[in-house]
Amino acid sequence: MTKTSFGGHPFLLGFEQLERLVERTAKTAADGYPPYNIERLGENDYRITLAVAGFREAELQITLEDRQLVVRGRQDDAADARVFLHRGIAARQFQRSFVLAEGVEVGGARLENGLLHLDLRRSTPEPVVQTIQIVSA
Repeated sequence: MTKTSFGGHPFLLGFEQLERLVERTAKTAADGYPPYNIERLGENDYRITLAVAGFREAELQITLEDRQLVVRGRQDDAADARVFLHRGIAARQFQRSFVLAEGVEVGGARLENGLLHLDLRRSTPEPVVQTIQIVSA
């Protein structure tokens, strides 16, 4: 028995990347740190909020490549000369990825009270009607 994939369906022409997109999303969903929220602020506006308590702005990196939004955090413990008797607050590095739909753009990022807010906006393309001429052989 053969398994039909999204990209292999005859009515979905040009959607070969959809299956790779689903696989990439499944791989990034495994780790639960840091916790995050996704909010809908309006019809085309969204906000991702990550709980990054203890991280400074310089210790966070946000990149967008090929519709994948990646947030990385890495604390520099070498500069810290404190001696802990108990360390219960995590100081581990992290990487959290989000796959954005086509047309979704990052509007900005803000660090406030240990929460990193990423504002996203989906642009709505103008509908295009195109007439295709038939050429005789």
